[in-house]
Amino acid sequence: MAALMNRTVLPPGADDRDLLAAVKAVLAGDEDVWISTPEGSVPLPDSVRGLLVDAVTALDRGQAVTVEPHRTVLTTQEAAELLGITRPTFVRLLEAGKIPYTSPGRHRRVELADVLEFQQRERERRGQVFEEMAHEETPDPGDAADDFVTTR
Repeated sequence: MAALMNRTVLPPGADDRDLLAAVKAVLAGDEDVWISTPEGSVPLPDSVRGLLVDAVTALDRGQAVTVEPHRTVLTTQEAAELLGITRPTFVRLLEAGKIPYTSPGRHRRVELADVLEFQQRERERRGQVFEEMAHEETPDPGDAADDFVTTR
């Protein structure tokens, strides 16, 4: 089935840039977007619209886009790969209670939504840490110059 295959789309050529900009404007607008078929019209769901906005924005920036389906229940290995960490590190996160999991048998299973939520929480936490670090007081270079000792 073609819908379950990974598909990478390369950025369009110069002649298609105007069309891409028009599609981006329609998708990013406030109006509802409808898909017309010979059988009738249907509204474009917000989740699909958001995906298309992200894809068109990336293509407009000259980036290739790959849409890859994920199962909603993942193994620890799949989840670790999604987060870019090792499986043992991921298992430690599970055991620490940072991500909920189930054990329907011998193996742990995690919900994709829980893994993505953890990933978002970590991004926000890291952003806050970076903000705090950026606002920490550091000595001015002028003050530190007085402490230098000339050795030659």
